[in-house]
Amino acid sequence: MASTQKITVTIPAESVAAIRHLVTTGQAESVSGFVQHAIRIALDDLTGWGVTLAQALDETGGAMTPEERAWADRVLGISETEPGTAA
Repeated sequence: MASTQKITVTIPAESVAAIRHLVTTGQAESVSGFVQHAIRIALDDLTGWGVTLAQALDETGGAMTPEERAWADRVLGISETEPGTAA
């Protein structure tokens, strides 16, 4: 088991109430467990996506070529003149 360290954090009272409700109703094991889970997810969001993207690109042959991107844009109906808009 990983070592832990007790710290103090300040979060909105509404969040504390919501987490305690989840614990009371059995949807979360404990307040500490909920916070640990939320932190793991946040850390993965901040650091894990780069690793995941690199692995996906490596497994699929690298980044899209301009030709592949143009094909995808056509299939998705995205205008080349205004990125992000439908043609």
